[in-house]
Amino acid sequence: MLVKLLQEEEGEGKRGMATGEPVGLSEAKLLRETEGGLRKLGLQQAAEVVADHAGEAARRKASHPAFLHGLLAAELEQRERGFFQRHLRLARFPAPKTLADFDFGYQPSIDEGQIRELAGLSFLDRKENVVFIGPPGVGKTHLAVAIGMESLSRGRTVLFVTAQELVASLRLAHRTNLLAGKLRSYTRPDLLIVDELGFLPMDDVDVANLFRLVSERYERGVMIVTSNVGYSQWGQLFGDQILASALLDRLLHHSITVNINGFSYRLKDRLADLTEG
Repeated sequence: MLVKLLQEEEGEGKRGMATGEPVGLSEAKLLRETEGGLRKLGLQQAAEVVADHAGEAARRKASHPAFLHGLLAAELEQRERGFFQRHLRLARFPAPKTLADFDFGYQPSIDEGQIRELAGLSFLDRKENVVFIGPPGVGKTHLAVAIGMESLSRGRTVLFVTAQELVASLRLAHRTNLLAGKLRSYTRPDLLIVDELGFLPMDDVDVANLFRLVSERYERGVMIVTSNVGYSQWGQLFGDQILASALLDRLLHHSITVNINGFSYRLKDRLADLTEG
């Protein structure tokens, strides 16, 4: 259709953009047709800006490839922005966090270089899990969310869930014979973040459900897990040393462990408030 329109316009003596001449009636008609075609193709942002880009290209005497490049760049930028905003809601982060907000100086046990390497997201390509272990309040969740948000900005899908919520939802799905569907919802994202594993004990059914989830994501999807419990205590946490060993085997086969030994950020903020008061 666009080729046909261009051929029809040639017979009407239209003036091209490359000449830098003002846009005439024939160009206006062509732009309207082009905008309509872009909308039919689902290129909504390109349709919104095509007239402005055409005018700018004419003023700058830009080449046709340069004009098309700018138009496609505008469409891609809008789509990436839309993807991030839409999937940010679906990720269900408790609050937005970035590495720029993290005080590495307060936690000297953390290797900042290692964290920034994780933020480069090569671990996603290698299908390596990441486990943050440390006492409450040292920044495990902050780092997990920050890496998750960076993943979203690079076009990856992410889901954040607390261990308590995860266990409860799998338990309910198991009880109502809907476990397979619920597991799919947790295996679908590129990155699954499970926060606060170890705060509450689990019964045999809960452990079996969690083991199945880890098994189904094994070498196919990546997990970030935060826990206040060291690996040596997972057997006690799960109540079954054999099942705990099997779960750890799959979770840690391809994994990176980040141990954090430091003071609580929440305690730091509380002490600062008391000092100021």
